[in-house]
Amino acid sequence: MATTPLVTLQKPKDISIGEIEAELSQIWHSQSGDRGSPMVTRASTFSIVVYAPEEFQQLLAALGFYSEEIDGFHGPDTKAAVLAAQKAYDLRMTGQVDPATLARLRAEVAKLPVEKLKFINLDERGTTISDAIAIQNPCRVITLAPTLGDDEAITAQVSAYCPIQKAGNASSICGEYITLKGTKASLDRVGDLVSALMIPGLPQFVWWKATPNPEHELFRKLAASCNCLILDSSYFSDPEAEFVKMQALVESDTYVADLNWHRLSVWQELAASSFDAPERRMALGEVDLITIDYEKGNPAQAYMFLGWFASRLGWEPVSFTETHDDYDITTITFTNAAGRKIEAELAGVPIADAGEIIGDLLGLRLASTNPNANCFMILCSETTGCMRMESGGSAQTSRTEQVTTVNDQKAEFLLTQQLQRWGRDVLYEESLATTAKILHIRGQEP
Repeated sequence: MATTPLVTLQKPKDISIGEIEAELSQIWHSQSGDRGSPMVTRASTFSIVVYAPEEFQQLLAALGFYSEEIDGFHGPDTKAAVLAAQKAYDLRMTGQVDPATLARLRAEVAKLPVEKLKFINLDERGTTISDAIAIQNPCRVITLAPTLGDDEAITAQVSAYCPIQKAGNASSICGEYITLKGTKASLDRVGDLVSALMIPGLPQFVWWKATPNPEHELFRKLAASCNCLILDSSYFSDPEAEFVKMQALVESDTYVADLNWHRLSVWQELAASSFDAPERRMALGEVDLITIDYEKGNPAQAYMFLGWFASRLGWEPVSFTETHDDYDITTITFTNAAGRKIEAELAGVPIADAGEIIGDLLGLRLASTNPNANCFMILCSETTGCMRMESGGSAQTSRTEQVTTVNDQKAEFLLTQQLQRWGRDVLYEESLATTAKILHIRGQEP
């Protein structure tokens, strides 16, 4: 991911909560008095609150498996720590923080005495986000960093950075960074303060880097006070439940954006373009079999793609069955406006070396029980190939294409794109509504 080099006006400085505004004002006052330097201006674009729990890295650190920075990036060091913990606790060796692993880590940490919850890892929360969104000239980034341990006073840090000037620029538009650290309980108590720190009159975003939790007081306050609540369903350990919560938020008139939705764009564009020709477009009504393969561990992208496709064709879900084995097969039955039955299959495919984003789509097949229909299509990831999709016997009559994913699918990169979007995404909301209908049927199955 390309980032914007920054120059530091003030390195992170510890202060009390009550001194935040005064300290920031002092930073800009001191810069305006330096006539020998280029003009420095506080940006006036937007404010963003980033809720960054990074719980699994803290749990791994407290248990002695992880010694690197607490930064939220699931890179090689974090994966190695997860594998070491899974081996130590006789868990399935996935390298992913799946529900079983997270539950065991929490249970083991709960056994530790309070003094053992202190770890020496450098906590980078509140600093790594600044590079990712510096190009947007944010006026204010407020990072909330929940910590393990006893409910103690909240600590505050402030800093300020400016993108390095291009030649010929006489001024820099700079950003302010505020980091608040404390336990979840202590951060809950300052929800009103956090809302007040977002600058009035400017767009206000909240990036909640966790599962949506309407029962969480801080979540409720921030969701109510922002113009856009940004989530990433690739983080979800139980997307089936979380999508239902997200739909409830949308129905309550909360503007919700899911960064994981943007990872589907290439798949959606190729699927749509395959039916651009008039004769192919007419054949869409013949599609009554759809198979979606995804990287086992998180079915969020598979559900979202199915919700998008079904919402475009007016399919209504009527039944839902699932099995939990090597491929975690889920079968959803729909009917269309003409009463035609459609069967969808979602399959979680085990991947030996999963990447940072869990649950990426691997393959898509559209087919029909009518052998003469002109609607057969296969899309497959260039990294995994089409073998499973072509095993259905229709490969010779199918249009087959390989999907090249976007260069950078990391949340921080997608966030910069989301911050440039204004207005609600109707297509996403309609797709989410259909996904929620599918999962409502799941909840009714015996």
